[in-house]
Amino acid sequence: MMIPPKISASIPVIGIAAFSGTGKTTLIEKLLLLLAGQGLRTGVVKATHHRIEPDPPGKDSYRLRHAGASQLVLSMPGRSLCYTEYPNGYERQLQEQLQLLNQDQLDLILVEGFREAPIAKIELHRSDYDKPFLFTEDPHIIAIAWDGNPGINLPGHLAELDINSPEHIASFIENYCHEK
Repeated sequence: MMIPPKISASIPVIGIAAFSGTGKTTLIEKLLLLLAGQGLRTGVVKATHHRIEPDPPGKDSYRLRHAGASQLVLSMPGRSLCYTEYPNGYERQLQEQLQLLNQDQLDLILVEGFREAPIAKIELHRSDYDKPFLFTEDPHIIAIAWDGNPGINLPGHLAELDINSPEHIASFIENYCHEK
């Protein structure tokens, strides 16, 4: 197995790792509200395996991207979008996705996807979902947010969080950020 390169960021980066359908996006949505309420400015990098066309054919930004712009910033009142076009078959890397964010304006970055990346991660696990734990293969997992199956003992080095308590997970993330 090839060892991925170390990830470099000027602020804490925490991944939310789980199998599809475990509730990653729903939890991140709740965490963002809670973390913002504590004054933390949080960026998110979300990987998807689907190709999504962000704007309709014929619009200026669509035309400029398809004319060959490698990067395009679409600036509008209250929002900017940065499009980066990659060649077909290009394997995007977490490091370059992190560099697209203005880390000077953030306190924390949450990552959904990029499960193989060498970053600190919180694993989400549901006992009734019948999927294996990820921490047994991933040394970067620092905590397990789960529903606490009493028949399973987790390793002592992992923080144990309640998957049904976003407040508990947000508190863990806040403490992690203050330690970094």
